Amino acid sequence: MILRFGYVSTALALWEASPSRTLTFTNWKKQDEASRRDKLLFLTEQNLKNTLRIIHYNIAHGIDVYRMSSSLVPLATHPEVKWDFVTPFESLFKEIGAMIQKHQLRVSFHPNQFTLFTSPKEHITTNAIIDMTYHYKMLEAMGLQNDANMNIHVGGTYGDKEKAIESFNNNFVKLDEHIRMQTTLENDDKTYTAEETLTVCEQHNVPFVFDYHHHWANSGDLDFEELLPRIFATWERTGKVPKFHLSSPKSEKLIRAHADYVDLDFAIPFIQALKDFGKSADIMIEAKSKDLAALQLVEELGKMRGFKRIKGATIEI
Repeated sequence: MILRFGYVSTALALWEASPSRTLTFTNWKKQDEASRRDKLLFLTEQNLKNTLRIIHYNIAHGIDVYRMSSSLVPLATHPEVKWDFVTPFESLFKEIGAMIQKHQLRVSFHPNQFTLFTSPKEHITTNAIIDMTYHYKMLEAMGLQNDANMNIHVGGTYGDKEKAIESFNNNFVKLDEHIRMQTTLENDDKTYTAEETLTVCEQHNVPFVFDYHHHWANSGDLDFEELLPRIFATWERTGKVPKFHLSSPKSEKLIRAHADYVDLDFAIPFIQALKDFGKSADIMIEAKSKDLAALQLVEELGKMRGFKRIKGATIEI
């Protein structure tokens, strides 16, 4: 079996490579129309070019799994801005997508925590649809709309978890079917457990991204090992191996915050469970040190008996 590891957004080993340079609406509003457009074009170009740099870095270092920044396009979803961010950068988007496809990388997006489908307020759902559509448009521009995923959480409870899940079921289907089919759901560290999130995934036929750190903080009644057959089953229609998230607590007091690196002792029970299950998986490292943390964990695992490092961020078991 094969375990591939990846990281989120920014390659810290690269100089000045942020793909998330942004512009606040307040600053945008202060400028004249020409300056506004020039600033949006400049920042978006920098973000896309840095994404391309990061893709090259990943290829060079054998990192096949990568989460792209949701902030590639400043103010893309702001109702008062609404600008065409695809046409001016058509070639750059295509170049990024072509590199990803050529080297068979696995990429994804993770829209922010305000992209919710559990709210009883209609405008929250409307904004969630706008945000998911924005991410999907970027995937379309890259030619990855049938391949890459957008991962979100179930959402809030608003004092009544059962009613909130009902709201999710009613609101999620308002999303375009093509976008829904590229969506994945993840358990969180305070509200929706792995089992609860998995049940929602099964109902909507969307894959489940299991987060080990979140489960450790909010485990519910079941050990995650019991859920592995169901977790893997949610990915079957995609033809892809399941995606998992891994990080470790920052401290004994800040148990939900992510540490800079992944603590090997914390991670081993999770890795061992996957090993015992015997099927390949992709693991997104969500540590603060990003690419450095992913490569360090793979190096540590590669020194253990039964684990063979066969690529920069890939382990064979």
